[in-house]
Amino acid sequence: MAKDMEVGVEVPKDYQDPPPAPLIDTVELTKWSFYRALIAEFIATLLFLYITVLTVIGYKSQTDPAKNADQCGGVGILGIAWAFGGMIFVLVYCTAGISGGHINPAVTFGLFLARKVSLVRALLYMVAQCLGAICGVGLVKGFQKAYYDRYGGGANELSVGYNKGTGLAAEIIGTFVLVYTVFSATDPKRSARDSHVPVLAPLPIGFAVFMVHLATIPITGTGINPARSLGAAVIYNKDKAWDDQWIFWVGPFIGAAIAAIYHQYILRAGAIKAFGSFRSSSNL
Repeated sequence: MAKDMEVGVEVPKDYQDPPPAPLIDTVELTKWSFYRALIAEFIATLLFLYITVLTVIGYKSQTDPAKNADQCGGVGILGIAWAFGGMIFVLVYCTAGISGGHINPAVTFGLFLARKVSLVRALLYMVAQCLGAICGVGLVKGFQKAYYDRYGGGANELSVGYNKGTGLAAEIIGTFVLVYTVFSATDPKRSARDSHVPVLAPLPIGFAVFMVHLATIPITGTGINPARSLGAAVIYNKDKAWDDQWIFWVGPFIGAAIAAIYHQYILRAGAIKAFGSFRSSSNL
């Protein structure tokens, strides 16, 4: 594999890094493409919550002991994980060309830290995602109110037997896996190097969500997406969901920040390149 630098000799890049996004870009507010991206994030997050929360409630209904249901029936944890991972794959594929296909405030936060999006875009994306999540869960409750209230509303809660530290760690590590995958799958250097391979970026991102759900559903029900957790908590509106809500914001944001720093400043050697540039300018 060719390297960017070889023993003091600079080798031309076969890829182009996009320029860093400005911290505050008010020009975006004058463009229809920006508002189109907000609508895409809103609708994508709405659909994500609608399908996944319905899956969770359907599984609990199919295995309800009060109904003498088969405890091995329904889609199981594996099916729930597939629902979340599969929907992310589908929705990222559909919206990547319009909004970037974030569908998650933690992903948006990580990309903001890496200067892939401006502060204005990041904040409004998060608002759109949270509103979409609330509306998506609201649709579920509107269509199946009895089942929704009976089976927990798909809200994230810390499971019995686990302390808050364990739940927080699960959310940090799970979100790190997701956001690290997002950075790797969308890396322009990887795209240029593997241009002969038809890599579909939404596929590894969806698989990351799937794998994290398999590992953390028994602990927290798997958040790794603050909008998903907030939307369910707002509509379900029970004390337990709100008591644990901070875990599903602090954990994902920490995990996203670690992933951004790891990818940008260690794997992509951003810190070394910046230091080298500083040394070069100092020698002039």
